[in-house]
Amino acid sequence: MANKPMTLIDAYIRKRVLLAMLVVISLVLSIDVVFALVEELGDSENAYTSTQALLYVLKTLPSRIFQLLPFTALGGSLIGLGIMASHNELIVIQSAGVSTWRLVWAVIKPAFIVMFAGLILGEYVAPSLQQSAQSSKAVLRSGVQSIDAGQGSWRRIGNEFIHVNAIAPGGETLYGVSRYRLTTAKTDPADSKPAATLGLSHISFAQSAAYIAEEGGYWQLENVSETRFLPDSVETAQRASENWHVDLSPELLAVLLVAPDRQSISGLYNFARFFESQGLDADRYMLSFWGKLLQPLATLALVLLAVSFVFGPLREATMGFRVFVAIGVGLLFTIVQQLLEPASLLLGIDPLFAVLLPIVSCAALGVVSMLRVR
Repeated sequence: MANKPMTLIDAYIRKRVLLAMLVVISLVLSIDVVFALVEELGDSENAYTSTQALLYVLKTLPSRIFQLLPFTALGGSLIGLGIMASHNELIVIQSAGVSTWRLVWAVIKPAFIVMFAGLILGEYVAPSLQQSAQSSKAVLRSGVQSIDAGQGSWRRIGNEFIHVNAIAPGGETLYGVSRYRLTTAKTDPADSKPAATLGLSHISFAQSAAYIAEEGGYWQLENVSETRFLPDSVETAQRASENWHVDLSPELLAVLLVAPDRQSISGLYNFARFFESQGLDADRYMLSFWGKLLQPLATLALVLLAVSFVFGPLREATMGFRVFVAIGVGLLFTIVQQLLEPASLLLGIDPLFAVLLPIVSCAALGVVSMLRVR
């Protein structure tokens, strides 16, 4: 029975902090959705109507929630615990013999709920809905008569550069497939060096492509127009269909139109390995992989920093000032992350280091602040 009072205190703090987190995520998400809807309505045209724009925003809600969770935990912890400090409840609890670090642990417990919810959203819920939303939008907005540089995605596979205007949900149907094949110099079989690229060999465009799972899997192109560049002439051809054997599965194609930071953790890792197998730079995908995998640590670091503020400089601060500090810390953390990401890609810094640096810095600041409180 000795632990019963502490259990009641934990439950009370958890209720206060979770309620504050719910208020924060509701307010921030509402603003984010309004701006997103306005942006999508501005892009509506042809088959992509205002109704489709609204559906797109609704499908991307889990992704938006996932990205906001660390800052929700920061704001919720700062505001929820701050209200208790303003009402002198923390002083009463500490006077009863509860240590500061025990109170910190009571606040961190609700953060674990947010961390677990983030992992579920980021791995299983948000990516599939985001893929469906992006694919449907691309299919509705993109034409299939010619290459559309404003839509779709470019990829290099072997000696080919390919562009797909739109990918249907699931990745098994493509629209507007352009292929640019490069010719290479012949080399000695004993020479291990890669062949040097000479120039453009041929260009082809297919209005659509469907994945056929037989014979190891291949793509059946429909309504193909091809242009071949010969040494002294140019040849054109039209074919009703053509089989395209390429190491590009629907699972990989399904994530082509989705930004790396909105893909699943496992999908990012698999896509990075695919890029590496093609001899391409996979740092962008590894950066997003580590960012999503370590997001729970970022949430924990921000919560620890928020708690240190409440027990330290913000103990007697007003609610408005606490909200201001939460917004400021969240913006600063985001800015540092966004600066380090392109810097790591440009300077060749390890992606794991680029992701860990702001998290460790934030956690270290929180620990130092808490030690000064003691």
